[in-house]
Amino acid sequence: MSRVSPLSQATLSLSRARHGLAPWARIAGLAVCALLTLGPVVWTVSTSLRTPAEAFDLPPRLIPSNPSTEAYRGVFDQIDVWLLALNSTLVTGLVAVGQMITAGLAGYAFARLEFRFKKPLFGLVLATMMVPLQVTIVPVFLVLKSMSLTDTLLGLIIPAFPTAFGTFLMRQYFLGMPKDLGEAAMLDGAGPWRTFRSVYAPLAAPGLAIVGVLAFNYHWNEFFRPLILETSGQNYTLPLGLVSLQGNLGTGSISVVLAGVVLSMIPAVAVFVVGQRPLREGITSVGVNR
Repeated sequence: MSRVSPLSQATLSLSRARHGLAPWARIAGLAVCALLTLGPVVWTVSTSLRTPAEAFDLPPRLIPSNPSTEAYRGVFDQIDVWLLALNSTLVTGLVAVGQMITAGLAGYAFARLEFRFKKPLFGLVLATMMVPLQVTIVPVFLVLKSMSLTDTLLGLIIPAFPTAFGTFLMRQYFLGMPKDLGEAAMLDGAGPWRTFRSVYAPLAAPGLAIVGVLAFNYHWNEFFRPLILETSGQNYTLPLGLVSLQGNLGTGSISVVLAGVVLSMIPAVAVFVVGQRPLREGITSVGVNR
């Protein structure tokens, strides 16, 4: 009958301890990450429900003693929330749809079509990701001014249609699809456009959903471009309109400012929750195909 050496016993015990500790360590790590991520959000919502006098209580309390929605009424009294939300919805919705279209077409072209200077052009597209927005805003402003599109919502929408990241993402997505599908469609007489529209585009729906959700969340919170391109209050987006609430900081009404922040977060959170499933499926399918 074989005997287990003390060294083997120690190694086995250590391995069992690691396996027993690993799940708890992961849970603890995820809990810390969740606390760091959701902590500021919870604190923002909590402070928005406080009265101005209670907002600066020491020591601070997470749960307000007398929750009130007066701060939210103050937001609607001071700014036209519905107009700002409508402008933001039009801009971000159209930009998201436009980026889904341009990223899908460009990604398919770089992945499945053959043409001259294909690799240098794709490298040029990727190079634009390294150019800060602040560098291109002046030429974009001059072009829009020559087209009489400054201080219009179209001036925010049209320049945002091209997306280098979306093109790269969709190219990788199309590269992960079998070539046999496109070749079979071409043998049946389908051209490149018909092959894309009838074969590849439906299969790329999860990838396009990723582009759309990311574009919506980014442009919903965008502040710099609207600040430069928009001058009339009727064309302000929600993040730009919320700046007018900063005057409440001088009077101690920080609850009104944070109530506006909470209102601006609701659509972005709703889109993320609705698009979470296709987003997860798209990322998973890209990893499996690659």
